[in-house]
Amino acid sequence: MELKSVIMDEAAVRRSMTRITHEIIEKNSGSEDLCLIGIRRRGLPLAAMLRDNLLRFEGRDVPLGCVDISLYRDDLSELSDLPETGSTDIPFEISGKKVIIVDDVIYTGRTARAAIDAVFHYGRPRMIQLAVLIDRGHRELPIRPDYVGKNIPTSHSEMVSVLVGEIDGKTEVQLYQL
Repeated sequence: MELKSVIMDEAAVRRSMTRITHEIIEKNSGSEDLCLIGIRRRGLPLAAMLRDNLLRFEGRDVPLGCVDISLYRDDLSELSDLPETGSTDIPFEISGKKVIIVDDVIYTGRTARAAIDAVFHYGRPRMIQLAVLIDRGHRELPIRPDYVGKNIPTSHSEMVSVLVGEIDGKTEVQLYQL
């Protein structure tokens, strides 16, 4: 893989997450009955960023959880006989709530579909919305995010990598040629 460019630096990521937070507040007429669920791994720190922004802008501490989608993937048998799984942590009731699933990149839509399946395993939300930092196109399923930080049209021979400080030591979005 060859690094083609850094598409977003940390300041640009933070600005996009701030804008997404304001869009969430506007679309939901505030932050009441909202909860955030980050998709493991990099969706969780992005969801935490949204939670911190909601606290700052709305004065409300929105519940934050995370979901591991490994066992909900439709390509599970293609990946491995024994998939590596992380933990799902949803320490609050989601039934009747507006759940916002947060991920770093949407590509085919399969991860988002798996996350929706996982969320329904824990309850029946009133509504599910999807927030992503990067939409790179090439959908294979009829899934469209409600909130997008940046659209980056890519080819199938490219890869978008989102780095977050909590995992990678720095925050930025990179584009690679495969």
